Amino acid sequence: MKRPLIILTGPTAVGKTELSLGLAKMINGAVISADSMQVYRHMDIGSAKIKPEEMQGIPHYLVDVLEPEEEFHVVRFQEYAKACMEKIYQQGQIPIVTGGTGFYIQALLYGIDFTSQQEDKEYRKYLEQIARTRGPAALHEMLAQIDEKSAEIIHENNVRRVIRALEFYHLSGQKISEHNEQERMRCSPYHFAYFVLNDDRNRLYERIEQRVDQMMAEGLLEEVAKLKEMGCRKHMTSMQGLGYKELLDYLEGNCTLEEAVYRIKRDTRHFAKRQLTWFRREREVIWISKPEFDDQNDRILAYMKKILKEKQIYP
Repeated sequence: MKRPLIILTGPTAVGKTELSLGLAKMINGAVISADSMQVYRHMDIGSAKIKPEEMQGIPHYLVDVLEPEEEFHVVRFQEYAKACMEKIYQQGQIPIVTGGTGFYIQALLYGIDFTSQQEDKEYRKYLEQIARTRGPAALHEMLAQIDEKSAEIIHENNVRRVIRALEFYHLSGQKISEHNEQERMRCSPYHFAYFVLNDDRNRLYERIEQRVDQMMAEGLLEEVAKLKEMGCRKHMTSMQGLGYKELLDYLEGNCTLEEAVYRIKRDTRHFAKRQLTWFRREREVIWISKPEFDDQNDRILAYMKKILKEKQIYP
């Protein structure tokens, strides 16, 4: 018997956190964060991390697990998430994987094995040198020339993933986008429901703008300044997060505060667009458009419950 798993994802700022709490209460679930930034301690405001007092007694996993100097990547996420799922199953609950990192979700859902993938350390060093001397944009352009689909999905600032895509092509002669398409055809080891929450584009962009303004009002700049004092620097995985790298640029005197905030808003909108592109390519996705439910979470939850009963994931 395949064990149950629920995915609740969607673009940034769409309202996943609030809905995940209602879902967890409704089906006796526990939440696993599929977010590449919320895993880090001391990074609360910029990652839109749920506060302990907002959890409403629902167990949350993979939140505040690592220090900012530690690396977090898809293989580590898989390992941690599987361990969390075992605990959740033992407690008689259903795991709800919530977050916007589609690559992490896909890797967990289909059990993708990364351990057998080869690497070329010399070629990687060469690419890292290009990123340092000519900038991330030059590296991203190299990717666009050999794998346009991957270049559309991977942001140029995500140097690690750009390098991995170039290295994969260098070693195998195959585009990583084609490889990922093949991996999507895998059969999941779980009995799952994959929900993608979405909203009208203009409303989503408006929410993004409001969220960034709210983060700044809550002290995001002070949070980044504190991280800088702790020794956090641009090259760290943790500091690649939206809001962190831009404000670090400002603190290092590379731009004005107004420019930094403008870039956070612009790049977050672009990120939301790339997230939706990713989810549209996934299989067996159940789209939930908020306007169709008049933006009412109780109506959305009733619909989700109906789907879960039909799929026999929830009695």
